[in-house]
Amino acid sequence: MKLVLAIILIAVAAVVAGVLGFILGGLHRKKVAEKAIGSATEEATRIVNDALAKAEAKKKEAILEAKDEIYKQRKETEQELRERRNEVQRQEKRLIQKEENLEKKSENLEKKEEVLNKKIKEADAHLEEVESIKRGQFEMLERISGLTKEQARDHLLKTLENDLEHEKAAKVMEFKQRYKDEADEYAKELVATAIQRCAADHAAEATVSVVAIPNDEMKGRIIGREGRNIRTFETITGVDLIIDDTPEAITLSSFDPVRREVARLTLEKLISDGRIHPARIEETLEKVKRDVDQTIKQTGERAVIDSGITAVHPEIVKLLGKLRYRTSYGQNVLNHSLEVSFIAGLLAAELGADVKLAKRAGLLHDIGKALDHEIEGSHVELGIEWAKKYKENEAVIHAIHAHHGDVEAKTLVACIVQAADAISAARPGARRENVQNYIKRLEKLEEIATSFEGVERSFAIQAGREIRVMVKPEIVSDDKMVLVARDIANKIEAELEYPGQIKVNIIRENRAVDFAK
Repeated sequence: MKLVLAIILIAVAAVVAGVLGFILGGLHRKKVAEKAIGSATEEATRIVNDALAKAEAKKKEAILEAKDEIYKQRKETEQELRERRNEVQRQEKRLIQKEENLEKKSENLEKKEEVLNKKIKEADAHLEEVESIKRGQFEMLERISGLTKEQARDHLLKTLENDLEHEKAAKVMEFKQRYKDEADEYAKELVATAIQRCAADHAAEATVSVVAIPNDEMKGRIIGREGRNIRTFETITGVDLIIDDTPEAITLSSFDPVRREVARLTLEKLISDGRIHPARIEETLEKVKRDVDQTIKQTGERAVIDSGITAVHPEIVKLLGKLRYRTSYGQNVLNHSLEVSFIAGLLAAELGADVKLAKRAGLLHDIGKALDHEIEGSHVELGIEWAKKYKENEAVIHAIHAHHGDVEAKTLVACIVQAADAISAARPGARRENVQNYIKRLEKLEEIATSFEGVERSFAIQAGREIRVMVKPEIVSDDKMVLVARDIANKIEAELEYPGQIKVNIIRENRAVDFAK
C-alpha cells in the first residue's frame, strides 16, 4: 500500500514537475519570443526611420531641383519676353518710319499732281495756240501757192504716184539682181558638187581631215624606212598623206569623203596599235572598210526609220548612208535630206497631200550626190537613173527631176519638195559663210544705219537679214520715221552687197522715268 502510494506520489510529483517544466519552458519561450519581437520591432522601427530620412532627403532634393527648373524656365521666359518686346518695339519703329515715308510720298504726289495739272493747262493753252498758228499757216500757204486744200492733195497724190512708179522699177531691178545672185549661188554649188565627186590636183578646206598623233616621233614611223609605209598607205587608200612641220598632227587630203574617212580611221587605228608596216596597213584597211560599210548601212537604215518611210531598196539605203559623208556649202547632205523630208511631210499635211509620198521624195531628192565620179552626170540625172533602176514611185522620180527646176513641177509633191529644199538650204545657220566677210557685212550695215541724223543705235540681227534702228524721239517724229527707213534702205542698196533682202525696222520710243523714295 505504501509502495503504491509512493508510486502515486512519485507519479504526481513527476506530473507536477512536468507541468512546472512545461509552464517554465513556455514562459521561457515567451520571454525569448518577446525579446525577438522587441528586436524585430526595433529593427523595423530603425528601417522605417531610415526610409523616412531618405524620403525626406529625396523630397528636399526634388524640391531643390524643381525650384532650379522653375527658376531656369522663369529666366528663359523673361528673356523671350524681353526679345519679343524688343522685336515689337523695332516693328513699331519701322511702321512709324514707313508711315512717315508714306506721308512724305503723299505730299510729294500732291505737289507733283499740282505741277502736272499746271503743265496740262499750259499744254492745252500751247496746243490751242499751235492750232491757231497752224490754221493761219494753212491760210497763208493757200494764198501763197494759189491752191486750195483739195488741189494741194491732188498734187501730192500725183507726186506719190510718180514715186510709186519709180518704186516699181526699183523692185523689178531688185528681182532681176536676186535671180542673178541665185544663179551665181547655184553655179557655185554645181562646181562644189563636181569637185567633191571628182578628184583634182588642188585641195579645199572641206576636203582634208586632220589626225592627231601622240608625238612627232610617230611621223617617222608612219613614213617608214625609205618611205615604204607612207607609199603603201597612199597607194591602197587613194588618199594623200601630208606630213609637214605641224606639231602632233597629220593631214589627209582627198575629194572622196568616204575614202578619206576610211583612211582617217585606218591611220588612227595604226597609231593606236603602234605596229605600222605594209602588211599591217593592208589588214587594218580591210577591217576599217568593213566597219565603214556597216556604218553606212546602219546610217541609211536609221535615216529611213527616222523619216518614217518603208519598202526602200537596200542599195538606196546604202546610198542614203553615204550621204552622211557628203556636204554642200558646209551643210551635211544627209541631215539636209532628212530636214527636207520632215518639212515636206509637214507641208503635205497642211495642204492635204500624200504625207508619206512627200517625205519619201524629200528624203531621196539628193540621192544622186552619193554617187562618185566614176558615173557621169549631174546629181539630178544620177538620182533619176538610180530611182528608176530600183523601181521607185513615178511621183518620187518626178520630184527628184524637178527639185532644182530642171523641169516644170507638174505634181503637188514636186512643188512641196522644191519648197522644202529651198527652206532647208536658206534657213539661218544652214550653210556657212566666210566669218570675216560676215562680220564686215554686219558692221557695214550698222555703220550705214547710224550715219543718219537722229539715229541713236542700230543692231544687225537675223544673220544680217534685218537691221533694227533706235531713233531719238525728240529729233525723229512718227511721220519722219517712214522717210528715215526709206533713206536707210536706199543707202544699203547703193553701198552694200548682200544676198536676198534686208528688213529695215525703225523703233521710236518715249519713256518717262521717276523714282519712288
